Amino acid sequence: MTLRSLLGRLLNILVTLFGVAVVVFVVIRVAPGNPIAMMLPPGASEADIDRLRALYGLDKSLVEQFVIWLGGILRGDFGTSISLRQDVLGVVLGRLPATLELAFAALVIAVVLGFALAILGTRRRQSATEGAIDLWNGITLSIPDFLWGLLFILVLGVAIPLFPVSGRISPRIDIDYVTNFYLFESILRFDGAVLRDLLAHMALPAIALGLPLSAVIAQVLKQSLKEVMGLDYVMLARANGFGEFAVIWREAMRNAMLPTLTLVGVQFTFLIGGTVIIEKLFSYEGLGNLAIDAVINRDLPLIQGIVLLFSVLFIAINIVVDLAYAALNPRLRHG
Repeated sequence: MTLRSLLGRLLNILVTLFGVAVVVFVVIRVAPGNPIAMMLPPGASEADIDRLRALYGLDKSLVEQFVIWLGGILRGDFGTSISLRQDVLGVVLGRLPATLELAFAALVIAVVLGFALAILGTRRRQSATEGAIDLWNGITLSIPDFLWGLLFILVLGVAIPLFPVSGRISPRIDIDYVTNFYLFESILRFDGAVLRDLLAHMALPAIALGLPLSAVIAQVLKQSLKEVMGLDYVMLARANGFGEFAVIWREAMRNAMLPTLTLVGVQFTFLIGGTVIIEKLFSYEGLGNLAIDAVINRDLPLIQGIVLLFSVLFIAINIVVDLAYAALNPRLRHG
């Protein structure tokens, strides 16, 4: 990557973040609702209302509020949450690890299941097995993740209580970790009790998030594998005595997975956004649950901070996907 292209990408990132900041700032302020009125008791005086409006800078014009907020962001100050009375950046970063771990677990489930279905469908192409896989993918795609979540709660949480359906970890477990990345830190510490409890709480929401994505991955990868399986080098490998699985995995997969890699990167950004409803449904203590509470409470600084952080995550994921695609594609790597 040349210096010019690097500077161009950096400029695009800054313009994108600025556009997101402008849109979210304006939209949440023109929406109905008064955050100050929600903070005060019914008998509050006009003086109390004016004092709080001045405290949070809501007594200034929209342009002045935006300039003050943007200047604070450049200094690392995202403001103070109206509902929580805490620093926005600290609150958001405190909840972010839970959401990232949930999204990562859902992505692993989606990739493993999607690849397995795609390989099985390719091996058994033009058979009843492939038809059953296509039917399963269609059913999985037609049901949104929050309906999967409700189904899992009713069946595996209530009717057959195999998994907990609320929270991130059991209250009886006392965690004294350095970071809020409980899942990864419990693995590094070989803390089996905490790891099992985390996975039990994470299982149902992660599967609910991962199932629709697994169907998309399976369909796209299976189609790509079918196209690659007819190429000369694949037929040569088969003629040299390679088994069908070896042909698919060792010869066809590298080229067939390139479109799937791009799809996974794009869908992962939507997966993180999709945690909002799932986290609320399972009372999971992540960023999505916090976002819904912020919207309900009309917590303007907190909403702005969450949306801006989501935007940074989306941009970072897209950059990682582009770099990975270039690394796996020889034509881009040597171009």
